[in-house]
Amino acid sequence: MQVKRQRLAARPEIILEAAAAVLLKGGVRGLTIDAVAAEAGLSKGGVLHHYASKDALVAALVARKLADVRAEIDACAREIPAGPSQLPRAMVAHIRGHYCEDDESARALLLASMESPEAQKDFQAFVADQLDQLGRIDGARPGEGSVLYFAILGLFMTRALGFQQLDGDALAPMLDALDRLAGQADS
Repeated sequence: MQVKRQRLAARPEIILEAAAAVLLKGGVRGLTIDAVAAEAGLSKGGVLHHYASKDALVAALVARKLADVRAEIDACAREIPAGPSQLPRAMVAHIRGHYCEDDESARALLLASMESPEAQKDFQAFVADQLDQLGRIDGARPGEGSVLYFAILGLFMTRALGFQQLDGDALAPMLDALDRLAGQADS
C-alpha cells in the first residue's frame, strides 16, 4: 500500500518530465496528451487525472520552470550583499551563469506557452512581479529599475528564442555594464 501511494504521489512529476521530453522532441504540435501518456508509460486517463488538458500541462511546466528560475535567482542573491541592488545584481548573476547553456527546452516551453492562455498568465505574473520589485529599488530614479529589468529580460529572450547567441567575449561587457547599473542603487 505504501509503495502504491509513493508511485501515485510521484506521477505528476513523472508526467511533467514526460511532457518536457515530448515537447523537446516534437515541439508544440507534438505535445499531446496521448504522446505524454506514451512517454510516461501511463494511460491517457492517468495523465488527464493529474492535468485536465494540454493547457494545464503546459501551465504546470511553466510554473515548474519559473519556480526553478526564482530559486536560482534567490541562490544568486544570497551571494550578493543585502541592499537595494541585491535583486537586480542577482538577476544579472543568474544570466551570467546560465546564458551560455544550450537550453532548447526553454525555447520549446516559451513557444508552447504562447498557445496556452493559462501559461501566459504565469509568465505575465512573473514579469509583473519582477518589474514591481525592481521598480521599487530605493535610490533609483523612476524607470531605472524597469529599464534594467527589460535589458536583462531582453538578453534572456534573445537567447532563449534563438535570435542571437552572444559569445562570452561579447556578453561579458554587457553583463558588467548591467551589474554596474544595478549597483548604482546602493550609492
